[in-house]
Amino acid sequence: MTTASQESFLRTFHAERPAVTADAFGGARAADGRSSYEILSDRVTGHGRVLDLGCGDGLLLEVLARTGGRRLAGVDLSPEAVALARRRPGLGAATVVESRAQALPFADDSFDACVSHMALMLMGDVEQVVAEVVRVLSPGSTLACVIGGGAVGGEAYGLFLGLLRAVIREAPAAQRVPVLGDERTRSREGLAGLLGPAGFTPVDWETVAIDLSGPPEQVWAALSGVYDMGPLDPRTVTSLRETFLARAEGLAMPNGLVPCGMKVHVVTARLR
Repeated sequence: MTTASQESFLRTFHAERPAVTADAFGGARAADGRSSYEILSDRVTGHGRVLDLGCGDGLLLEVLARTGGRRLAGVDLSPEAVALARRRPGLGAATVVESRAQALPFADDSFDACVSHMALMLMGDVEQVVAEVVRVLSPGSTLACVIGGGAVGGEAYGLFLGLLRAVIREAPAAQRVPVLGDERTRSREGLAGLLGPAGFTPVDWETVAIDLSGPPEQVWAALSGVYDMGPLDPRTVTSLRETFLARAEGLAMPNGLVPCGMKVHVVTARLR
C-alpha cells in the first residue's frame, strides 16, 4: 500500500467524521483525572512554540492554548478537520493548515516542541516525517506523542475488537481498511530506531490506561470510530452494533455503565 493510497483513505474517512478522535477521547480520563490530550500537553510544559502534527479538529491545540503566550500551529490532511480546528474558541491566533507531515509548510527552527495525538502511527514515509520534524524544531526541542496500545482486560473494548475481527474476516476485500502507517511507530524499539539516527535522545515510554466507560450507546459511539469501520457496508455496521449492545449489557456495572478501557503509550524524546 502506497503512502498516497493510505492518505486517500484517511481523507475520505475524515471527510465524514472529522472530529472522530476527539469524540472518542475527549471525555475519557486516566486514573489521575487527565485526558490523553492533557497528559500530552503536560509533556511540553515550558515550551512556547508548539506544533501539533495531525491536529484533527484542534482539541489538543485548545488544551495547549490554556497556557497563555504560546505560538501554536497545527497541520492535518483533512480539510474538514482543519475547518473545525480554525473555529475552536481560543485558537484565533494559531496557524492551522491543511498539509502533509512529509512536507511541513514552516521554516527551519520554527518550534521548540512537536506533539502528535494518535496520528504519527498513521503516517507513511515516516522517515521523511521525522526528517521534517527535525528540520522545523530547534536543538533541545521536545517531541511528544500518544500512540494506541490496545484493550485493557476483558472489558467492552475487547468485546468490540473480537466482534469486529470476526466481521472483517468474512468481509470482501473491498470492505477492508488498507494497512495504515508504519509498524515501527507502534513500538518502543521501532520508534527508537527511527528517532535515534535522526538526532533524538532515547525515548521515554509510559503506558497509561484510559477509561472510556459509559452508557452502552456512548461506548459504542467511541469504539465504532475506528478506521476498520469505514469501509463496511451499513447493514454490516448495524448488525455489529446490535450484537455489541446486546452483549455489552452483560458487562454493565450496577450503575448501568459499561466498563471500557484502552491503553495508550505516551512517548517523549528530546532533539539533541
